[in-house]
Amino acid sequence: MLFSSIPFLYYFLPGVILLYFAVPKCLKNSVILFASLFFYAWGEPEYLIFMLISITQGYIFGILIEKYHQRKWSKLFLATSVLISLGLLGYCKYADFFIRNFNAATGLSIPLLKIALPIGISFYTFQILSYVIDVYRGDTEAQKNYINLAAYIAMFPQLIAGPIVRYTDIAGQLENRKHSIDDIAIGIRRFLMGLSKKILIANILGELVSIYKASQEKSVLFLWLYAIAYMLHVYFDFSGYSDMAIGLGRVFGFHFPENFNYPYISESITEFWRRWHMSLGTWFRDYLYIPLGGNRGSRFRWLFNIFIVWMATGFWHGAEWNFVLWGILFAVLLMAEKLWLLKILNRLKFRFLKHIYTLFLVTISFVIFDAAGAGEALSAISAMLGFSALPAVSFESIYYLKSYGVILVIAIIAATPLMAGIIRKIRQRKYGTPVLNVFELVYLTALLAVCTAYLIDGSFNPFLYFRF
Repeated sequence: MLFSSIPFLYYFLPGVILLYFAVPKCLKNSVILFASLFFYAWGEPEYLIFMLISITQGYIFGILIEKYHQRKWSKLFLATSVLISLGLLGYCKYADFFIRNFNAATGLSIPLLKIALPIGISFYTFQILSYVIDVYRGDTEAQKNYINLAAYIAMFPQLIAGPIVRYTDIAGQLENRKHSIDDIAIGIRRFLMGLSKKILIANILGELVSIYKASQEKSVLFLWLYAIAYMLHVYFDFSGYSDMAIGLGRVFGFHFPENFNYPYISESITEFWRRWHMSLGTWFRDYLYIPLGGNRGSRFRWLFNIFIVWMATGFWHGAEWNFVLWGILFAVLLMAEKLWLLKILNRLKFRFLKHIYTLFLVTISFVIFDAAGAGEALSAISAMLGFSALPAVSFESIYYLKSYGVILVIAIIAATPLMAGIIRKIRQRKYGTPVLNVFELVYLTALLAVCTAYLIDGSFNPFLYFRF
């Protein structure tokens, strides 16, 4: 079930909210759990078993790890839980990748398993891993109530595409959380803003991306138009989902971590990754980079740790070589910045040059990210830089630049904190807050109506990060 769908918006969500606030406190987590299981089973009920196995083993091993804390059995239980979680993820997501590459290397013809990837498995696997590791480290107590732990892992607002919420972030909220009209209002506003980003910006940009891919009249201009549209499409699709997840969590009394902080205003790749998909970045930092040694030890070890983390980050996104190449690109760029490039960037007097540097490399990275393979990615980048037989412009490229120019400008402005700054200044004026409150109510109601119209029309609507 999609957040951006009529069944979710007008049937599932209102029903769950009414039931949630109707039941006593002791049953609220049960409502969230069973609503979440229904939400997940709506699209692919056969893969619910993978999530239930993951939750159950995490629950059992979390208790065992705590019971035998600081004994050798604790480490064994942790290793077993991690192997089960990664084994399920590997079986569902990476088995065919390894079989294909083994066949290519050996000349054998081992048949592919052709397993459909369960939606959200990469996200809920990382949540379970962080939970059992934190119990092992003594950072949190094991959850003895199965329903509470299952509600945390399966919670439908953030189940499918994050943010990656750690158990320690909401452990206290699972047991005791407050609800208020203000929180509900803030949550609904955040949800509607995310829904609008998804439907009114990401989906329209996604149409342009699809048009480019289907076109037989490609050009360098059209390729750059596609690359910029795709870069913005990814941001508004994923950040829109994160906004909706954070907003829904707030409605139910949970405070999820932020996942994006205007990444396209960054002045370096290092800054970009502090602002983009922040829950994933901090997860890899705390559960892989630091355990590997972080920046301690020799320079070689430090750079090796960065390389391993970004190889893993790329591979986490997908079982194709272009994702590995994408991860390696960022590993190289981040190592270069840490060693010498940041010093050069910091000396630049004109900040726009740093923005251009960052946006150029991020755009290139998303071309790699979206490619069908490493070969296609390298071919596209070569064409973008003028090293191909593609014409500079084409009739189609001019036509679609004119057709989608307005939405591209809107997306570029919306990807910056410009509007937030304007609103903040208006609120500081004498009657700014009451005027904005009235305007916001009308504005959000209109946005919901327009989004509903788009959904009824059946426009392009998939969530990009569902594929991961």
